[in-house]
Amino acid sequence: MLQLGNVHPLTDFLRNAKTHLKRLQRGGPLVLTVNGRVAAVLDSPSSYQKLMAARDRLEAVEGIRRGLASADAGEGRPAEEVFEKIRRKHKIPRGT
Repeated sequence: MLQLGNVHPLTDFLRNAKTHLKRLQRGGPLVLTVNGRVAAVLDSPSSYQKLMAARDRLEAVEGIRRGLASADAGEGRPAEEVFEKIRRKHKIPRGT
């Protein structure tokens, strides 16, 4: 959650970068503004990694959802048909 205390002008960040980076490590993102408008949001590496992990999980769930919808719509081919095509293409004998 963004807190008002974590909103700072970019010029202040540039002048006091070490102080702001310490604040960032204590928690919560820093919002940097230019002329009163949000210009950037900085987050700690650990928070960013958590965010990316959550995004990856959501993308996986969405991929599964699309696959199930595709199967429900009758799209695709049976697995055995696909495996047989691969066996023929690569000359893999059955039972291997």
